[in-house]
Amino acid sequence: MPLPLRTIGALAGALCLVTVTACGVEDAALTGAEEEHPTPPRVALPRPTGEYAVGGTRFHLVDDEREDPWVGGDRELMVTMWYPTEADTGERAPYLTEAEAEATLAELELDDLPAESLIQVDTHTSPGTAPIGEAGLPLVLFSPGAGLSRVWASSLATELASHGFAVAGIDHRHEAAPVEFPDGLVEECTGCLAQDWELGARTRAADVSFLLDELENGQALEWSPSLDTKAVGMVGHSWGGSAVAQSLLDEDRVAAGINLDGPYYGSQLGGEIDRPLALLTNDQGNSWEGWEERWEGLTGWRQWIRVTDSGHSNALDRGVIMDRSGLRDLLTPEQWRAQFGDLEPEHGVRLTRDYSTGFFDHHLRGGEQPILDDPQSVHPELVEVGPEE
Repeated sequence: MPLPLRTIGALAGALCLVTVTACGVEDAALTGAEEEHPTPPRVALPRPTGEYAVGGTRFHLVDDEREDPWVGGDRELMVTMWYPTEADTGERAPYLTEAEAEATLAELELDDLPAESLIQVDTHTSPGTAPIGEAGLPLVLFSPGAGLSRVWASSLATELASHGFAVAGIDHRHEAAPVEFPDGLVEECTGCLAQDWELGARTRAADVSFLLDELENGQALEWSPSLDTKAVGMVGHSWGGSAVAQSLLDEDRVAAGINLDGPYYGSQLGGEIDRPLALLTNDQGNSWEGWEERWEGLTGWRQWIRVTDSGHSNALDRGVIMDRSGLRDLLTPEQWRAQFGDLEPEHGVRLTRDYSTGFFDHHLRGGEQPILDDPQSVHPELVEVGPEE
């Protein structure tokens, strides 16, 4: 991944202060930030379509047996778990914490927007409810892109949860910002400044193993032993997509993965992967490092899909939030296209949600899914390609 010039994460990513280049993603000049914007109406994320309501909880983990590669000290994670629950209480989990929202708006110089505009985004998630009483609940992990937080995949996570999956979104400390930890706010993506993307992917794979261990021994959540941690799914965006491949190489419990427009570096290319791996790529002509080489080393089920008219970040909430908040003018048309292509933001999210739900239903639960057999028959934008194309 390239170096973000302003590693502010969250809405710095969520409001797309980035432009896609041949080598990756880098921050671009903020356009229109000094213009006054009226206080936007409360934004709602796309509603989940499955049979279950969605519950949510967040927790902090410390691995005192590993050193953080960026700043030293113990390695730490913040995790949000979305899961299927029987009833929607009507209460909503906040999208960002107050500290995260205030830091995000201050960095963007959007002084006329209240923090509540980001805190109160409707996540369709009821906090603290009990999960459905089902043993062996299938688990999917999410790893975000450089400088971005787990929360920007809330639409994807709630969709999977509504279809019966538990989803653990992971913020790897010093690789996302602003993210609030129990000891305060992390406001800089130190890992982005280091630019050692290969090391970061390996470290994230170790984070995955640690998280699965903590879930299995019941240290993370009281009900976590009811999860199926022996064969989990994993999806990652950008740098997180690199981590998916690394986890498939390093961690036997990761049974299937989706890379959302992420590159592969040396350690992600150094062996065969015999478990399912899908690659969903942008349609802006940006071919990331390692795609063709990794494709040749996939000996199990594999699929390579170009999402027609998409940009780098259609899978995330941020285009929807910008669009519904009246903040599209924060980007030039070129910047918008690099991130979201020419798709309507909600439809771009839907394409990833539908494909991911079908993928994990098939590979974790054995369901029959036409979207894997013939993606274009379900969504014409999902074009199956090979490396030569």
